[in-house]
Amino acid sequence: ANDRDYNERFSYADNRIKTAKYNVFTFLPINLFEQFQRFANAYFLVLLILQLIPEISSLSWFTTIVPLVLVLAITAVKDATDDYVRIYSSPNEKWMNVRVGDIIKLENNQFVAADLLLLSSSEPYGLCYIETAELDGETNLKVRQALTVTSDLGDDVAKLADFNGEVICEPPNNKLDKFTGTLYWKDNKYPLDNEKMLLRGCVLRNTEWCFGLVIFAGLQTKLMQNCGRTKFKRTSIDKLMNTLVLWIFGFLICMGIILAIGNTIWEQKVGSNFWEYLQWKELTINVVFSGFLTFWSYVIILNTVVPISLYVSVEVLRLGHSYFINWDRRIYYSLKDTPAEARTTTLNEELGQVEFIFSDKTGTLTQNIMVFNKCSINGKTYGIRHCPKTPCVDFSFNPLMDRKFRFHDSSLVEAIKLEEPLVQEFFRLLALCHTVMPEERNEGELVYQAPSPDEGALVTAARNFGFVFRSRTPETITLYEMGHAVTYQLLAILDFNNVRKRMSVIVRNPKGQLKLYSKGADTILFDRLDPSNEELMFTTSEHLNGLRTLALAYKDLDEDVFDEWMKKLLFASTALENREEKLGALYEEIEQGMMLLGATAIEDKLQEGVPETIACLTLANIKIWVLTGDKLGNQYCSILIETHSNCLTQHNEESFLFSGNISLSYFAHKSRHICIQRFTKKWKSCCFAHALEADLEQILVDVACLCKTVICCRVTPLQKALVVELIKRHKRAVTLAIGDGANDVSMINTAHIGVGISGQEGMQAVLASDYSFAQFRYLQRLLLVHGRWSYYRMCNFLCYFFYKNFAFTLVHFWYGFLCGFSAQTVYDQWFITLFNIVYTSLPVLAMGLFDQVSLYSLRYPNLYRPGQLNQLFNKRKFFTCTLQGVCTSFILFFIPYGAFLTAVRDDGAHISDQQAFAVTIATTLVIVVSVQIGLDTNYWTAVNHFFIWGSLAVYFAILFAMHSDGIFTIFPNQFPFIGTARNSLNQKFVWLVILLTTVVCIMPMVAVRFIKADLYPTQTDKQTSRRQGPQEQNLRRVRRTSSRRSAYAFAHQQGYGELITSGKNMKVPTSSTSTYPLSSPARGTSLVKNSGTTDAAETNSTGFGRESDQNQEVTVEDLEAR
Repeated sequence: ANDRDYNERFSYADNRIKTAKYNVFTFLPINLFEQFQRFANAYFLVLLILQLIPEISSLSWFTTIVPLVLVLAITAVKDATDDYVRIYSSPNEKWMNVRVGDIIKLENNQFVAADLLLLSSSEPYGLCYIETAELDGETNLKVRQALTVTSDLGDDVAKLADFNGEVICEPPNNKLDKFTGTLYWKDNKYPLDNEKMLLRGCVLRNTEWCFGLVIFAGLQTKLMQNCGRTKFKRTSIDKLMNTLVLWIFGFLICMGIILAIGNTIWEQKVGSNFWEYLQWKELTINVVFSGFLTFWSYVIILNTVVPISLYVSVEVLRLGHSYFINWDRRIYYSLKDTPAEARTTTLNEELGQVEFIFSDKTGTLTQNIMVFNKCSINGKTYGIRHCPKTPCVDFSFNPLMDRKFRFHDSSLVEAIKLEEPLVQEFFRLLALCHTVMPEERNEGELVYQAPSPDEGALVTAARNFGFVFRSRTPETITLYEMGHAVTYQLLAILDFNNVRKRMSVIVRNPKGQLKLYSKGADTILFDRLDPSNEELMFTTSEHLNGLRTLALAYKDLDEDVFDEWMKKLLFASTALENREEKLGALYEEIEQGMMLLGATAIEDKLQEGVPETIACLTLANIKIWVLTGDKLGNQYCSILIETHSNCLTQHNEESFLFSGNISLSYFAHKSRHICIQRFTKKWKSCCFAHALEADLEQILVDVACLCKTVICCRVTPLQKALVVELIKRHKRAVTLAIGDGANDVSMINTAHIGVGISGQEGMQAVLASDYSFAQFRYLQRLLLVHGRWSYYRMCNFLCYFFYKNFAFTLVHFWYGFLCGFSAQTVYDQWFITLFNIVYTSLPVLAMGLFDQVSLYSLRYPNLYRPGQLNQLFNKRKFFTCTLQGVCTSFILFFIPYGAFLTAVRDDGAHISDQQAFAVTIATTLVIVVSVQIGLDTNYWTAVNHFFIWGSLAVYFAILFAMHSDGIFTIFPNQFPFIGTARNSLNQKFVWLVILLTTVVCIMPMVAVRFIKADLYPTQTDKQTSRRQGPQEQNLRRVRRTSSRRSAYAFAHQQGYGELITSGKNMKVPTSSTSTYPLSSPARGTSLVKNSGTTDAAETNSTGFGRESDQNQEVTVEDLEAR
C-alpha cells in the first residue's frame, strides 16, 4: 500500500479501459476492413473493380457501387451508434490514473472504479452499503465491512498515508462471489474475503465516504474479467442462408461458363466473319480469350442473382419483430411495470421452431413467495393447508406480530402458551439460526431484510408465534420471547453453501449453556442425527408432503470441546490455501450427533396460468422438461404430470425413476412420463450424473423422448446445462431454456434461446437471456404468436426475395443466346441499379414486417408444427421458389420477344427496337413481382397497400423522368433512352403484351396453389377454412398430490454468516431496541379480463390491434364447466 515504486516492479494493469472500437480517424478504415471480411461485401467489391475494366464490363460502375455503398453506409451507421453508446457508458476519466496499491476515497453514490479492499468508512464499525446491479442485476443493497484494525484509521489522511500493509491474494479471476487473501500489517495477519471487497461496477449507497486499497485495476478487475466474448447464437435459417448464397454463387459461375462457351463457339462460327470490319487487335481475335472476357462480363451482369441487400433486409425485419415483442401489451406485467424485452434481434424466427423447453421450477413455474403453512414438532404435525373456511389463528397476544401472516391451526399457539419446551425450542431455533438483518423503522414496526424468501418466511413465523427476532450485533442476538427480552451471545455462524446445504449457529444462552442450532435439507441433516432419533426422523418425514421442507436440530456442546474447536476454526480461517475445505471439515466435525426437533413446511404457490400454459404448449408438440434442485416427488412434479395426463391423454399413468440398469423396452411399453432423480452419493447406482456419462447418454435421450413429461430433480446448475447440451447434440432440435435465478444462467446460455424471468431471485437470468418477461404464462404468446409469425414472415420474405432476384436477373441469361453472347444487357443501367433498392425493397419489407398467416395462433396450438418441421423454408422450398423465378424470367423474355418479332406501331412503323423491348420487359417485371407479392400477402394493411402500389407509381414516375427530354439535355451520356417510355407505352399492343405476360407468369402459380390447398391442405388451410368454432380443450383443474421437497435447493447462495461475526455490522439504531386464452366461438361463453370484447380477431404483431388471442382469457372455473 502507498508504494508505487515497489508495485511497478510487477505487471499490474493500470486503470485505463478502452471501451470504444473506433475514434474519428480510425473509424472509416477499421469499419470498412471489418465489413469487407464478409463474403457478400468482398464479392461486390471485386465486381466493382471488374466493372472498371472496359474490355469486360458492359455496365457502368454505379450499378454496383450504389447498392454496395448503401449497404456499407447502413452498417457503418449502426456500428458508429453502438460505439457512441459504449463511449458514453464508460466511467469517469478521473480514475484512469489509479494504480494498484493506491488508497482512494469514494463518496456516496459514486461508482467503484477498481477492485478495492475496504479500509474504513463513515459508518460505525467500518460498514458500508453498496448496490451491485452492474454485477448481478440485483438492486437490493449489500453490506460490506472493513477489518476492525483498519476501520480505526477513519478519515485521518495522515494515518491512511502511513498505512503500509501488504496484501497477498489470489490472481485476477472472474469469480464475483469469491475472494481469498491475507493482509500482513504490524507483524499480524488478517484473513480477507469477499465481504471486505468493493468490486468495480458497484455503487456506494447510504455511506457518506469510504477509503479503499486498490487490489485489482483496469482489465484485471473481476468485472472486466467477466467481460469475455459471449457465445454468438445463430438461427438455423442463418446457417441455411449462408449455404444457399454459396450455392447461388456456384450457379452464377456455371451460367458464366455456359455463356462463355457459347461466346467461344459463336465467335468461331459466326463472329469471325465480322473481324475484318471491326479492326480488332490480334490478341482480341483469339476466340478462347474472347470467351474468357465474356465469362467475366456475364459475372458482372448476372451479379444481382447474389443478393447483396439480403442480409441488411433480414436485419431490418428482425429489428422490427423485436420491437413488436417489446410493444406487446399482452405480455406486459402491470403489477411490477415489467414489459417483455427482446434482448437480441437475431433469434426471433427461431422462436417459431422450438421443440424442447427446459424450465426451472422455483420462481419460474412458482411465485417464489414463501408462506409458512405447516410444521412437525417432536412427531406432532401442526397446520392445515388449502382450507379457506378455517379461521386464522388470533395472534393478538403478540404486539410485535406481522399482521400479514396467516396460520390455520390454533393448537400450535396453545402449545406455545403452555410453554412446551420442544415447541419453544423449535421457534427459538428459527429466531436464532439465520442471517436476516432487522430494521425497526418505528417502535414495534419490524422489517426483515432476508437473503432468501425461505429465511424471511421462517423468521416471520417465529415472530408471530412469540419468538421475535428484534436486533443483532456481531456478538449478540436479541429476541423477545413471549414479550421478554432475551440476549444470546453469538459465538459462531457455520454458514450455508451449495455443498453443505445447511447452516448452523453456536450461541450461549443467558444460563451459560452452549447450544448449536442447525437447519438444512432433510436428506443432509438426517445423516448427522444421533441414532436415537431414527423413529422420530421417519415420523417427521411422513408428516410433511408436497411443500419445501427444512429439518431442524440442536446439540448441547461441552465447554472444553468447543474451546478446542474454536482454536482450530481461527487457524483455518486465516489459511491461504484450501481455506473453504478446511472450514467445511471443521463444520462437519461439530455438526454430528444432533437431536431432531422437527421440520418446517413452506408453500411456494404456482404462478397464474402455469398448468394451462403447459397444456397449450404441449398441444403445440413442444416437450417441456423441468430441471429443478428440489427433491423428487414434490407437488409441482405431480402437477406437471397430471396436467399432461388429465388435459391431454385424459388418464393417469405411472411415473418411473431412471436407473442405468433398467432396460429401454421397459419404459417404452410402460411409461409415458418419467421422473429422473439425481440421488445423493449414498445411492450411486441411480445417480443422475451417471446417466449423463458418454456410454449412457444415448439411452437417457431415447428413454426420455418417449415420455410426455420429464422432470429432472436435484440437478446442479452445471447438470442443467449438460442436459440441454445433450438434447442439442442428439436430437438436433431447437431448444429453449427459461429460468429466473443465477443457477439458471448456464442453462440459458447453452440453449438455442434463453428466456429470463424477472422474479424474486435477482436479475442474473435476465441479464444472460435473449428474451425476458415477468410471468411464465407469457411464454405461450412469445412462441405461438410472435415466434410463429416471425418464422412465417421470414420464410415468406426469403422465398419471395430469391424469386424476384432470379426472375429479374435470368432475363440476361436468355438474351445471351440471341445477342451472340456479347454480354449485352436487356434493361437500361438505371433500372438495374434501382430495381432492388427502390422499386421492390419496401413492399417485401412490409410483407416481412406486417404479414400474418392465421388469426387463431393460440386457439390452435398445432399450427405451430410447421416451424418445428422446418417446412416453410428449406432447401426444397428454395429450389421451388428459384425454379419459379427461372420460369418467370423465361416467360418475361420470350413472350415479348415473340410478340415484337412481327409487331408494328399504330402508324405502321416498326416497334421492335431494343429500347422499347427493354422498357416492355422492365415494366412487365415490376408489375409481375408486385402482383406476386400481393398474392403472397395474407394480411393486408395500409402500409402494404401504400408500399406496393406506391412502388409501382414511383417506377412509372422515374421511368418517364429518365426518358424525358429535359434530363437527356442535362445528362446526355447517362440517359440515352430519350422518349422511349412515352413512345412505347402509348401503344395498345405493348400493354396487351404486358397483360399477356403477366397472366402467363401468375396464373400457373395461382392454379398450383388452389389445387394444392384443395387436395393437400396444410394445417393452416384446414383451420382458416373451418366455419365452425374450434374444438374445446379439456383443461380441467389438476389435482395436486402430496410429497415433500427440500427448501435448501441449489438456487440458494452463499450466506452472510462470516460478515455478521466478523465485526460490528449494524448501523447505530435510530429507535429503541390462471388464466388460459382458449376460447370457443361455437360456445360463445368466455369470461373476459381487461377487455370489453369477446370475439375479436387476434392481435396484430404490434399488440395494438386484434384481440382474439389477447383478450379472451377464460377462468379456470369456466374451463372446469366445459
